[in-house]
Amino acid sequence: MIARYTLPEMGALWTDEQKFTTWLEVEIAAVEAMEDLGRAPGGTADAIRAGARIDSARILEIEAVTHHDVIAFLTQVGEALGEERRYLHRGMTSSDLLDTALALVLVRACELIDRRLTAAGRELRRLAQAYRATPMMGRTHGVHAEPITLGQKLLVWFAEIERHHLRLEQAREEIRVGKLSGAVGTFAHLPPEVETRFCARLGLRPAPVSTQVVQRDRHGYLLSVLALIAASGEKIATEIRHLQRTEVAEVFEPFGRGQKGSSAMPHKRNPILCERITGLARLLRGHVQAGLENIALWHERDISHSSVERVILPDAFIAVDYQYHLLARVLGGLEVDARRMRRNLESSLGLFYSQPVLLALTDRLGSREEAYARVQAAAQEAWHAQRPLPDLLRETIVAEGLLTAAELAEICNLERFLAHLEPVFERVLASPWARAEAAATAPEA
Repeated sequence: MIARYTLPEMGALWTDEQKFTTWLEVEIAAVEAMEDLGRAPGGTADAIRAGARIDSARILEIEAVTHHDVIAFLTQVGEALGEERRYLHRGMTSSDLLDTALALVLVRACELIDRRLTAAGRELRRLAQAYRATPMMGRTHGVHAEPITLGQKLLVWFAEIERHHLRLEQAREEIRVGKLSGAVGTFAHLPPEVETRFCARLGLRPAPVSTQVVQRDRHGYLLSVLALIAASGEKIATEIRHLQRTEVAEVFEPFGRGQKGSSAMPHKRNPILCERITGLARLLRGHVQAGLENIALWHERDISHSSVERVILPDAFIAVDYQYHLLARVLGGLEVDARRMRRNLESSLGLFYSQPVLLALTDRLGSREEAYARVQAAAQEAWHAQRPLPDLLRETIVAEGLLTAAELAEICNLERFLAHLEPVFERVLASPWARAEAAATAPEA
């Protein structure tokens, strides 16, 4: 039984308490860096660490007067300190604190999303292996095309999740930068050496060049990656929704004991989890638009991005975290009706054999156009008469001597379509990330 989502670690990252705690972490790192270079007396950072107390209510009370959150924070923290408080925020501007602290939160949030990707990938790999040889109808344009296996479909999704690990890692490293370069990025009050030590203490890299802020293309890229991750969740959920339709009925999201599908129709079993996953992806795409618009700020900085980020960054991370919580729940309880898959495949009356027949007839007739016309006509007749295509072909092209009955039987063999899938599985599951994940989840000998 999967626990109900309660905004655990991800939600905690975005609380006021955690924000102010991270701010203090950044301020202390700046003092430590100044100590390292003789710009603050030894022991100053330890004194601040020992004496500082975070009182969120008091900070908000001060902010109601100052209308400046950083000043309110510094005032409240300083109330419990002695002489050491004069080294808090020394030579810094607000964005030195805010953007560096935001980078720490975003890096940590990315690590939580990566865990969600790992959980979803683990379920997809398990399902792909379990159903690697389970045949089903492949569909293009929503129309029966040629047979695939359910495992192949799941393997496609698994490979996509693997790509997201790499994208998220790149976006996380892109955002892993801090700054201590001052009001317009010129280091007028603290030299670059302080920034280098400051960032190293926080596990960040210094932004190579900045204005008053870390440039927002980094944040826009991260939001774009989150939206891509959400879009893949939507893709998987949309396919499951299609496969759960009454006319298809091949795959179903879990439906718990006592669950109800409709207040009016007791028979209903609706894919509500997948619909929720789909809707969340739309939200993420809207946040990307706002994030991209934050890139263009006036001169060395304005504040138009700030109010936007206070909404879209926590929202985006919490939405993706929740979306992939739901996805793991769906995949973990996925119900598969292999017999229905076989019946749906057979309902196509063998029309999916049209391409191998086309290829064989082209060799015999010497004309692809003529072969195409013959096979297309036979396929249309088979559908309208509701007769299997191989039966019609035996009465036509076999009777005419264009193919022998044995050749037709070999061509109209389901296994021909699936014969080369094993190397595909081996190729995908042999990737470095897939091997590492398989090793991490392998039972101990």
